[in-house]
Amino acid sequence: MTFISTPRPDDLPGRPAIVDHATWQSAVDDLLVREKAHTHTGDRLAAERRRLPMVEFDGTVEVVGAAGPIRFIDLFDGRDELAVYKHMWHDGAPHQGQCEGCTVTAWHLQDATPYLAARGVSSAIFTVGVQDEVEPYTDFMDYRVPWFSVRGLDEPIGGDMGFYTVYLRDGDRTFLTYRTTGRGLEPLAGAFGALDRTPYGRGETWEDTPQGGPEGDHACWYWRRDADGNATWGPTGRPTPQWTRPDATPETTLGRDGSDAG
Repeated sequence: MTFISTPRPDDLPGRPAIVDHATWQSAVDDLLVREKAHTHTGDRLAAERRRLPMVEFDGTVEVVGAAGPIRFIDLFDGRDELAVYKHMWHDGAPHQGQCEGCTVTAWHLQDATPYLAARGVSSAIFTVGVQDEVEPYTDFMDYRVPWFSVRGLDEPIGGDMGFYTVYLRDGDRTFLTYRTTGRGLEPLAGAFGALDRTPYGRGETWEDTPQGGPEGDHACWYWRRDADGNATWGPTGRPTPQWTRPDATPETTLGRDGSDAG
C-alpha cells in the first residue's frame, strides 16, 4: 500500500511520514501480509533443510577441549544432534584483535544453548586456535558454550572457519547435515532482525533507504566500538560484545598479525 501525506514544517527528509493512526494501521496491516508470506517461505526452506542428504565421517577423530583431547562423537553428550559454530582465530592476537564477526555470532549463540539442549541439540564452538590462547579468551568472554580446537583437521570437523555447521549421530555413526556462512548466519543473531525493524535499519550502504535518510556506512561498521562507544575498526576498538565484559579496557593496538591494523 502506498500513501501520501502532506509535509509539515517539522518533517525531516528521510524520516517516516507523519500520518494519523488509522492510516498508519492500514500500512502496517498491508506490510503484515507480506511479512507472513516471508515467514511461510522460510518455513518451506526449513523443510527443505530437513530433507538435505548427509555425509558420514569418522566420529572417533579427536578435537582438543579445556580438559584435553576428546572424540568428536562425545561432543554430542548423548544427544542425537550437534550444532557448531566455527570461530575464526588470529594466532597471537589479544582479545580485542580477534574476529569481530565471529565474536558477534558467538555472543548471540550462548543464550540459545539451553533451548537447543532442551530440544536434544548439543552446542559447541570450534576454532583453529590453540587451547593455550583460546582458554584465556573464553574466560574473558565468560562463554558457557564449550570451545574446542580443531587445528590441523580437515572438513567436516575442521576446515574453513566462519561456518555454522550441524551434525547428526546415529549410535556410533556421525554425519554432516548442514552448514552456512556469510549472511546465512544472520538468523542466529537477533540484533540484525531487531535493527531491520527500526526506521534507520542497520545503517549500511547496501540497504534501500528512503531518500534523505541517514547516510549508510560499510557493512558491519558497528561490529567494533571504542571505549566512548564510537564505531571504529582501528586499533582503539574492540568487537562490540567485548564491552559488556567487566574487564574490558581501552586499548591502543589490535596486535593482529604483528601490526596495529586489522
